[in-house]
Amino acid sequence: MTGETAGEPVRQRVALGVEYDGASFHGWQVQDHADTVQERLERALAQVADHPVRVHCAGRTDTGVHGTGQVVHFDTTARRTPRNWVLGCNVNLPPQINIAWAQQVPDSFHARFSALSRSYRYLILNRPTRSAIWRDRAVWVHRPLDAERMQAAAGYLLGTHDFSSYRALGCQAKSPVRTIHSLTVRREGERIRIDVTADGFLHHMVRNIAGVLITIGQGERPVEWSRQVLEYRDRTLGGVTAPPQGLYLVGVDYPAGYQLPPDPPF
Repeated sequence: MTGETAGEPVRQRVALGVEYDGASFHGWQVQDHADTVQERLERALAQVADHPVRVHCAGRTDTGVHGTGQVVHFDTTARRTPRNWVLGCNVNLPPQINIAWAQQVPDSFHARFSALSRSYRYLILNRPTRSAIWRDRAVWVHRPLDAERMQAAAGYLLGTHDFSSYRALGCQAKSPVRTIHSLTVRREGERIRIDVTADGFLHHMVRNIAGVLITIGQGERPVEWSRQVLEYRDRTLGGVTAPPQGLYLVGVDYPAGYQLPPDPPF
């Protein structure tokens, strides 16, 4: 919190937990002539704060990608209770976006730079026929997938590596090195879920990992192909980028001292 001087109002920092259905938006970040989650959220917050608001998020998501555990922060001179922020914003948001919680945080907190790790989930509907219900919630793969082969292939990606082969050609990150803490593949009936936690992610990194694992799960490539792709350090040899609708930002981990609410179950 910034102290008040010469009659200026005191500024405080507020963090929010945000969930959204990405199928309705052109990604997170504000864009000209496109409907985005950030634009809608800033517009709703401005209504409650009675002044313009700029939010900073833990991780930008692309068109069609969903969020159940997105975290943002913003600075404001308005005095509102956490309940007021939540209810006031939700009244002004479309049904595809929801504020789950609000909490005042110290100025040292930054939704992106204070994060220790981020977690994503990729959902696959694996059955012969498509689904009307899951069409924007999971990626449909009609050919049988071997989740055990996918899990074995995922093991090669654990740890700290140069993920050049697993990032988008247009990725602007200065370094391609990231550390994957966990990467699991689990079948639940007709659905397969890929869960991954890392210190950070490159552009399209999770979707490219999913694309490689799906290819291996279909038996088109050997289990070791995930390691071979990693060693190429060349995106042009990295396989197919999986579609966006199966991807969810499910959680962000911060130092315990900030005492933020736990990631919502999903």
